[in-house]
Amino acid sequence: MTASYGAACARVKRTRTFALVNPVLALGLLAVAGLLAARLSRPSSRRPPSLDLAITAGAPLVLLGLLAGPGIELLSPPLVRALAPLTACAIGWIGAAIGARLEWRSVRRIPRGAWLRAAAGAGAAFLVVALGAWLFARRAPSLAAAWAPRLPAVLGLAAVAAASGPGPVSAVARRVGVAPRLARALGRAAALETACAALAMSVPLGLRHPVSWPIFALGSGALVGLGFSGVTGHTRAGQDVTPALAGTVLFGAGIGYATDLSPFMVCALAGVVMVNASPRRRAVRAALRAWERPSCALLLIMSGALLMLSTLWIPAAVAVLGVLRAGARWLSVRYARVALSLRDLPPQLGLGTVAQGGTALALAVNYFLMYGGRAESGPDAGAAVLTTMLLT
Repeated sequence: MTASYGAACARVKRTRTFALVNPVLALGLLAVAGLLAARLSRPSSRRPPSLDLAITAGAPLVLLGLLAGPGIELLSPPLVRALAPLTACAIGWIGAAIGARLEWRSVRRIPRGAWLRAAAGAGAAFLVVALGAWLFARRAPSLAAAWAPRLPAVLGLAAVAAASGPGPVSAVARRVGVAPRLARALGRAAALETACAALAMSVPLGLRHPVSWPIFALGSGALVGLGFSGVTGHTRAGQDVTPALAGTVLFGAGIGYATDLSPFMVCALAGVVMVNASPRRRAVRAALRAWERPSCALLLIMSGALLMLSTLWIPAAVAVLGVLRAGARWLSVRYARVALSLRDLPPQLGLGTVAQGGTALALAVNYFLMYGGRAESGPDAGAAVLTTMLLT
C-alpha cells in the first residue's frame, strides 16, 4: 500500500512537472545551449589535455542534461518525448552530414585496402560487442529485462560500438602529439568505419518492418534528395542554400520519424543523393558542417536527460563492452596489416579510432526514438539501452 502510494505520488510529480514546463520554453533553452556549445567545445591551450578532451567529447552537455532531467526534472521523460520531432530533426541533420561525405568522385579514389581495413575494424567491433552483450544478457536476467527487445538491443549496441568519430579521433590525435599525416589517416579510417556502422544500424532498425523497411527507406531518401537538387538547381551561385537544406532535412526527418523508418537513414540517403546530384555540393557540405555541432549539442543534452541506471549490471556491462570494443579495434588493425599487406599502417591505428563522435550519438538516440521514444512505450522503455550505448 505504501509502495503503491509512493509510486502514484511520483507519477503525479512527473505529470505536474511536465505541465508546468512549457515545451516552447524548453525548446528555446535547448536552442540556446546548442548555439553556445560551438564556443564551449573549442580547444584551449590553457586547459589540461584530459579536460579539453572531455569538453570536446561533450561531457559538460551530458551533465547539463543529467541535471535538467533526473536532477531538477526540467526535462522530464514526457517532455523529452514531446520534443521527439525536434530530436529527430537533429538526428537527420547529422545523418545528412554523413551522407554528404559520400560523393562518388571522392569515394572511388579511396583505395580498396582502406575499405577492407575499415570493414575489418568495424566488423570486429560489431561482432565482439554483439557476442559480449548477448552473453551478458543471458547471465543477468535483470539486464536482459532492461535490454528489451533483446535482439534489436544487442544489434544496436554492436552497431554503435562499430562507429568512430572523424572529428574526435583527429582532435585526440592532435592533442597527444600524433604526426599530421597519421592524424589524417586516423580521420579517414574513422569516417569509413562510421559509414560501416551506419549500415550496420539498419539491421536492428529494419527488424521493426523487415519487408517494407529497405524499400521505403531507399525510396524516401532518394525522393527527398532529388527534391532538394531540383530546388537548388535553379538558384544562383552565391545564394545561401541553408534555408532549403533545413527544410529538406526537416521533411526527411519527419518522414523517417512518422513512418517509423529512421530519421538518420532517410536523411543520410538524402545526403548521398544531394551531394551527387546537386550542382551546389560544396555549399551543401559547408552548411551541414556549420550546423552539425549545435545538433550534436542538442542530442547530448537530451541524452543526458534520459540516462538511467535501472540495474547495477549496466555499469558492469559498459566496462566490459568498452574493453571488448577497444581490444577488437586494436587486434583487427594488427592482423589486417599482415593479411591485407598494409605494412605502412602503424599498429596503434586501431586504438586511435576508439573515440566516437556525433554519428554514434545520433545512431544511439535514433534507436531510442524507434524503440522507446514513442508515447505508447513505457516510461523507461529504451532508456537502459540508450544509457549503455552512450557510456560504452
